[in-house]
Amino acid sequence: MSDLDLTSWTCPAPLRDRPRVVMGHGGGGALSAELVQQIFAPAFGGEVLAQMGDAAVLSLGGARLAFSTDSYVVRPLFFPGGSIGDLAVNGTVNDLAMSGARAAYLSCGFILEEGVELETVTRVAEALGAAARTAGVEVATGDTKVVEAGHGDGIYVNTAGIGVVPAGVDLRPQRVVPGDVVIVSGAIGVHGVAVMSVREGLEFGVEIESDCAALGGLVDTMLAVTPDLHVLRDPTRGGLAASLNEIAAASGAGVVVRERDVPVPPAVANACAILGLDPMYIANEGKLVAFVPREHADAVLDAMRAHPLGADSAIIGEAVEAHPGMVVARTGLGGTRVVDLPLGEQLPRIC
Repeated sequence: MSDLDLTSWTCPAPLRDRPRVVMGHGGGGALSAELVQQIFAPAFGGEVLAQMGDAAVLSLGGARLAFSTDSYVVRPLFFPGGSIGDLAVNGTVNDLAMSGARAAYLSCGFILEEGVELETVTRVAEALGAAARTAGVEVATGDTKVVEAGHGDGIYVNTAGIGVVPAGVDLRPQRVVPGDVVIVSGAIGVHGVAVMSVREGLEFGVEIESDCAALGGLVDTMLAVTPDLHVLRDPTRGGLAASLNEIAAASGAGVVVRERDVPVPPAVANACAILGLDPMYIANEGKLVAFVPREHADAVLDAMRAHPLGADSAIIGEAVEAHPGMVVARTGLGGTRVVDLPLGEQLPRIC
């Protein structure tokens, strides 16, 4: 043991008083929130930024627009069910959809590492273009930069998007009230396990494909039932647990989740059991969680199940007056456990 060099070790969930950026700061959990709240938000200011949603909703020229940006650093670049190109489109389209907007235009920035094969760049670009056409969005502008060999990871991609928010739609966590029903649009944990399986060369007896998809059509279907949805989130970094905690904290309501009702496919459950992971904290790229007024919940659920991307939708819990700002799961044995905001991320670099 005396020969071990611990100076180069890093941890995705380090002590919070570390003076340098660590992997956990990009994980969508408590460290990410602290980075935003303590450094970026005070530096930038502004009422629009204070919304802190998946997309900013703003008024411009008489129209209500949703505006979002995201960067993608997934490793590997290609994985079962998708690629960094698919993520770059679907992730930003979904951020806009969570505000009720249908994405219209995207920007696309490529940061290429010197030495990456042009064939790889072509494959990513073609996947990105195909995903944009599937989502019904146009890539309208872009930028390319190259960094020296050893200063990147092949390809990083940034996309920003804009879309129009329909009249009467107001999706934000502050609208959540006790009694709201919590619906998830399908099985969780799939994307994170799919990426991890190819990154680490793991086999779980069956190939797991990412759930990466654009959710604009599913959201349109839900809004057609009622525009009075309270909040939508796509549980990417930090998984379902992070999204529920963010909503609970912003709304001041408590959230109760029935653990046995959360759809976790057997392959994901087995992988998590082997690796000691919790599916609630693993990223998804084609699922959403919705808080819906109880009187509309059944109709919204039926509409979701009639859509290809919501066939396995399920009611998993509700907003409550008890334990405000906290998420609690009721276990299959009748007990309860606190589902806290993750500190960092169980599986870094998966989106």
